[in-house]
This record gives sequence, C-alpha cells and structure tokens, in this order.
Amino acid sequence: MEDYGIRLSLQDGVAVVTLDRPARRNAFDQKMWSDLVEVGKRLAARLPRAVVVTGAGDRAFCAGMDVNPDNPQVAGILNAVRDHDPGPVRGLLDQLAGAVRALVDLPVPVIAALNGPAYGGGAELAVSCDFRVLDPGALIRFSEVRLGLMPDWGGGVALTRLAGPSVAADLILTARSVDAHEALALGLANRVSEPGKALEEALNLARAIAANGPRAVRHALSVIRKTPDLTLEEALDLEAREAAELIASGECVHGIGAFFEKKEPEFPDPE
Repeated sequence: MEDYGIRLSLQDGVAVVTLDRPARRNAFDQKMWSDLVEVGKRLAARLPRAVVVTGAGDRAFCAGMDVNPDNPQVAGILNAVRDHDPGPVRGLLDQLAGAVRALVDLPVPVIAALNGPAYGGGAELAVSCDFRVLDPGALIRFSEVRLGLMPDWGGGVALTRLAGPSVAADLILTARSVDAHEALALGLANRVSEPGKALEEALNLARAIAANGPRAVRHALSVIRKTPDLTLEEALDLEAREAAELIASGECVHGIGAFFEKKEPEFPDPE
C-alpha cells in the first residue's frame, strides 16, 4: 500500500510542509486534503515564524488534483456531472479552497519552494503563498482549461492579484507553461535557485525572516496582504493602527537595545 501524505517538520522556528506523494507527482486526493487540514490546524495552534511548502522527489512540486478514478472525490464529481447539479461540486470546492486558505492565511510568511513543475492546483497553491522560490527546472502551468476546467482552489484570484488581469488571462486561458526565468520576469517568482537548491534557498529566506521581530513581521505582513483590497486612505489607516499596536507591544525594545549595543537582536516568540 502506498505510504504518502503531507509531512510537517520544524527547523529553527521554520515549519516545513512537504507534499509527499512523489509517485503521483504530489497530486491531492482525499487523504492529502485531510492531511492538509490537520497540518493547518497544528500550525495555527503553535505558530512558527515562517512556513516553507515544498514537494517530495524531483518530478514535481504538485500536479494539482488527482483525477484518477481511485480518488473517492472524483466519484462525487462524476455524480454531480451526471445529474447536472453544481451543489455538491460547490460544497467540495469550498472545502478544498478552505483547506488551502487555512495554510496560506496563517499570520506568518508562507514560502513555496518549487522543486519541480507546478500544474493546475499546484500552480494555484504556489501563487497563493507570499513568496515563491523556483528551481531552474521548475515551471508554472495553469493547466485546468486543457481538461475543460478552471482554477478553483482560489488560485485564479490569487494570480490576478499577484500579476494583474492581463497576465492572469494569458496564463489561465492558454494553459501555457511558464519557466522559472519568465516567472521571475512576470513577478510570479521571488527567487530562482541554483539547480536542486530551491528548498535550501527557501529555508535561507525563511530564516532571514525568522531572525527579525516576529510581531513586526506579522503586523507588516497583515498590511501587505490586506492593502490590495483597500482604498489608499483605508490602507494608510490600517498601517498606522498595526504600527501603533506593534510599538505598544514593546518588541522594539529588543531591536533598538541590540542596535545600540551593536549586536544581533534576539526576539522572544509572542506569547
């Protein structure tokens, strides 16, 4: 029997979430979704300073949804197609998108380390994260329309907000592949690593973030994530409120004190 799932480990205050189903290019079936929900709950209960999401093996970051008949979720979709009933499908999609949001909405930076191609839902998961580090051999492909489908894990919205409507239309409606260097040029990637080093590069990025004030990171990240939905006045008000709350927390005492003492700051974890 295939031993697979989503693995969670902690390194230096950084959580590593590994999509571990290399035999199916880390595609999601019912068990993978259940694991993702559980991982989201565990991380929310005890927040790390950053999260890195990657795939196992060297064949793919994630191939999206497992559409093979042995995935029980496929049977439910086929029944809905037969009955022309969107209700059960909407219920399933709400569950899947909710599981993704439970991970990428954690109030800490979430970094996707693309060790290989990200297809369909895998591309959606990648662009829903705060950062993306790509192996030179990785690619991003919103392949859903080739199957008569469309992005439905929340990734179509995330891509549009990340790269704009024109780029989103290009990538989603053509289903073409974007290599690592084009992804960097389009703003879909933050870094392109050395070959085979995407996870290492993502961990270096996560550790650099984790060395900073954890409250400062969370408050700043909150503003960054919410600003696209706000007017300028609303965004400025949000930034001022978040900054005031942060200063009042006293975290800056550790940073400013270390600055004057000419040493690296050591920030305690928020209680």
